Amino acid sequence: MPYLKLKTNVKVAAVQKPTLLKQFSQLMAHQTGKPERYVLVELASEQAMLFAGTDQPLAYLECKSIGLSVAQVDVLAAALCQLLHTQLQIEPERVYIEFSDCPAAYWGWNGSTFG
Repeated sequence: MPYLKLKTNVKVAAVQKPTLLKQFSQLMAHQTGKPERYVLVELASEQAMLFAGTDQPLAYLECKSIGLSVAQVDVLAAALCQLLHTQLQIEPERVYIEFSDCPAAYWGWNGSTFG
């Protein structure tokens, strides 16, 4: 049920995408305590984006999960920014992250919900 949507203006090479997606998937599973088999990660690179008036490398992330706590989002913010910096050279101050705690009854999967 954890979902991470990553948009960036950085070009991510096709050969790098599977590894990067796997790294984000593992990070989400580890930090949320959810099985990786439920983690969904989406990557959109080379997007037309502007932040603080410049097109320097940047990223916007949507991070949603059932039962996402304030303590988890603090740790997730640091871990996500670190991975973005390490893999895509995006400075943490050029990253916005929107966190959402979704009620289990409003998260559907396999013809039902988790509620």
